[in-house]
Amino acid sequence: MSEDDLWFLPGPMEVEPDYLPPGPRAELRETAVLDDWRKAEASNAAHLARVAGRIGALDDRMHRGPEGWRHRLALMQAADLSWFVGDRIGADRLALWISMRLSGAQDDTAALARVGWAVRRLTGSPSPEVDLSAFLDRRDPENIADEAETFADRAGGWLDLMAQAADLHPITRACMGFHLWSLAGLGQQDDWMEAAVAASRIAASEGKGAIFAPLVIRGAGGLRASGPPAERLARWLEGMETACLTAMRHLDDIEAWSTRAQTMTAPLSGKTPPALRAVLTDWPLVSAPMAETLTGVSRAAVQRNLAWMETRGLIREVTGQGRYRMWTTTN
Repeated sequence: MSEDDLWFLPGPMEVEPDYLPPGPRAELRETAVLDDWRKAEASNAAHLARVAGRIGALDDRMHRGPEGWRHRLALMQAADLSWFVGDRIGADRLALWISMRLSGAQDDTAALARVGWAVRRLTGSPSPEVDLSAFLDRRDPENIADEAETFADRAGGWLDLMAQAADLHPITRACMGFHLWSLAGLGQQDDWMEAAVAASRIAASEGKGAIFAPLVIRGAGGLRASGPPAERLARWLEGMETACLTAMRHLDDIEAWSTRAQTMTAPLSGKTPPALRAVLTDWPLVSAPMAETLTGVSRAAVQRNLAWMETRGLIREVTGQGRYRMWTTTN
């Protein structure tokens, strides 16, 4: 029988059509994974350099600016990230939770706690590459089963791979770490909160003012997990560049507002006006009870000064309600 008659037998492995269902495959070697990301970085070199410049400019701006700017951007990023992961925590609810631990009857306190964790990690704590266990506040239980895979083992595998990628730019390494997070067993496929916060810190690991890099301010398209590493990195850079530009414009606006507010409130006496200006600079949204707690000033003085600022166009009320009102700065 000739070979032409054996048409029903599968062909050699190298000529199998790629539309057939894949069979069992061996896991990719770490060197292959790293090589893919090195190639991805090389193919996006120009865009990477531009985004690194954006982050450098933001870092310098944050280094020279007030401490409250970092807190303000962290609140914005955490709130936007909560929508990406499905928690959908608005800036107003997040502000009340962070400042006063207040939540409404309809609020998911577990979701608020997750987003509150994100704010704390975006503004401080050890780097995830230095102490991942402390960063995540996660430990193995003392009674873990002998055959169970420990968190320390999973974390160690991810950290080892990140260490081997030390030659990559921090932005590329952050993107790689984000996309390998669930594969390392550090989180569920549909829960990217921890991975995104860790990546945000890694991307700005060389900074002095901005200890995190904006990732999802006004859009989370850069976090979409599909395609080869080169495509993922390209989307990552595009999303990060948009977030950095948005953050810079926001800081421009708040700096201009702070200067205008200082000039307009200069004739006022007492400690309330400067204290209230500082709170409005640090927080995207402020309520009277929040301002009272954060400034230590009486509720009556806070409400009187908020009304004065609103009358003169320095702030505006955003809820449109008679109760639980919140104010934000006007540009």
